Amino acid sequence: MALTDVLSSALTRSSFQDAGILDPFAYTASRPGKGVRARLFSAFNVWMNVPQAEIEIIEKVVCMLHDASLMLDDIEDNSQLRRGRPAAHTVYGIPRTINAATYVHTMVYQELLHMKSSHSEYSDLVMILTAELDCLHHGQGLDIIWRDSFHCPTEAEYMHMVKNKTGGLLRMGGTPYDGVLNHKQRHVSRDYVTLVDLIGAHYQIRDDYMNLLSPDYSANKGFAEDIEEGKFSFPIIHGVHTNTSNQLILDVLKSRPATLTLKTQIIGYLQHETKSFNYTVAVLDALEVEINNTIRNLGGNAELSEIVKGLHVDGTTFN
Repeated sequence: MALTDVLSSALTRSSFQDAGILDPFAYTASRPGKGVRARLFSAFNVWMNVPQAEIEIIEKVVCMLHDASLMLDDIEDNSQLRRGRPAAHTVYGIPRTINAATYVHTMVYQELLHMKSSHSEYSDLVMILTAELDCLHHGQGLDIIWRDSFHCPTEAEYMHMVKNKTGGLLRMGGTPYDGVLNHKQRHVSRDYVTLVDLIGAHYQIRDDYMNLLSPDYSANKGFAEDIEEGKFSFPIIHGVHTNTSNQLILDVLKSRPATLTLKTQIIGYLQHETKSFNYTVAVLDALEVEINNTIRNLGGNAELSEIVKGLHVDGTTFN
């Protein structure tokens, strides 16, 4: 049975329904995200030309692991909203949500290992997913340590963290294809990893920017949730290091403000005093140029270029 069928049937087994073991996961998965990851899968396959069956396997696995990681992230960050509605742990409680998320991980691995034993071409896929999950947890761990110890990382440290935390799941979609292809099909001469890492950095920095300024993000996650969370996002890191004599940002982050007043004060400071939003947009523009140049160097990809174009940030929109 194909992995997609196994995973789908696992979610509908009556024993699971009766026990409600996977209810928190089903709740999270029932409200899809922006669909960027699925579009990236499709765009990279313009180059890879992987059979649809293999694409569906990888996409399903990564989607499930992504949703499970979001459930854990929301607990670790004490997030109240996810995709415009209450986060899973606020509905089902923290113990059930943790159990469901970790159970999804083991369920995926159990089937992947079974497939590996009967189809040797999947062995690389298991190793790649394991390595990238390790990167994801390492990056998330750094993010949490910086937040809880009030240590503001450097921009270079932030980029290293993002390469692991955000890039890990994206690399699962952009690089595991070789693990399910025969040797004649492999595109070993092309370095897709560098491109995926650039897209991951752009995506996370853009997310940090939008979290503080976008009304759409406020509707889905709450107004300036990163400030309430005490997170050292990209604009905040720039603001802290631009004026080290002013402790305003650090003091507010320590208080984990839930009210609009302090959040608005920090946003105004980043906007007018340290010009951190202008700097963030400049970095995004530079990354966008580098991404497009890399796409061209790899032979061009209209579908991928269109995705990158859709992620462009107009610095005048919120300023």
